[in-house]
Amino acid sequence: MFATPSLPPDPPAILMVDDNRMGLTARKAVFEELDYRVTIVSTPEEAFSRASQSRFDLIITDYKMGSMTGVDLIKALREHHISTPVILLSGFVDALGLDENNTGADMVIQKSSNEVSHLVRGVKTLLKKASAPRKPPKTQAAKSAAKKKRA
Repeated sequence: MFATPSLPPDPPAILMVDDNRMGLTARKAVFEELDYRVTIVSTPEEAFSRASQSRFDLIITDYKMGSMTGVDLIKALREHHISTPVILLSGFVDALGLDENNTGADMVIQKSSNEVSHLVRGVKTLLKKASAPRKPPKTQAAKSAAKKKRA
């Protein structure tokens, strides 16, 4: 008879961690303006606790924080099988040679005057990638058949 109206999907939930309260508050305002749900914390330990207890679609972490680095946080998350995509922010990307391969982050972004636009683009990219349907992995037999076909 009457169709039940479908509820709009919940906006993506982002967890942000940085010990610089002003930078954290500014980033939060940007993403809330874009209709994301944002939780902010000021320590990696609190970020780990929140990520362990609640589901987030994305985590954004600073690199250099008091007790542990963003890389330490990412390592702890992965060791506890928390596979939420992570963006690592740092003012020292080039100086420290930080990249996705040596940090465990899904994306590494340099803090700069273009940081906000790079961060917004990165968030959209990773959220789109995370929500895209994945192809089932090929079986070993299918891989071997495809390899023989190419040869």
